[in-house]
Amino acid sequence: MLALAIMANFAVILVKAQETAPDLKVDVNTDGGMAGGDWMSNPLVWVIGALVLIVIIALVARGNSNK
Repeated sequence: MLALAIMANFAVILVKAQETAPDLKVDVNTDGGMAGGDWMSNPLVWVIGALVLIVIIALVARGNSNK
């Protein structure tokens, strides 16, 4: 039990030894994701994609019950 406690403390020391000063250079993107051509970051794309997926799942789950 003592050896396990010592190894746990050693792991904490190793993790804390790797911490460096925080990088305070922050790049804020205010173009809404449209100017750079990064269309996947646009929330409207995700909403429309989710709606299409729900409609497809509903159609498949409904099946073809015509006799």
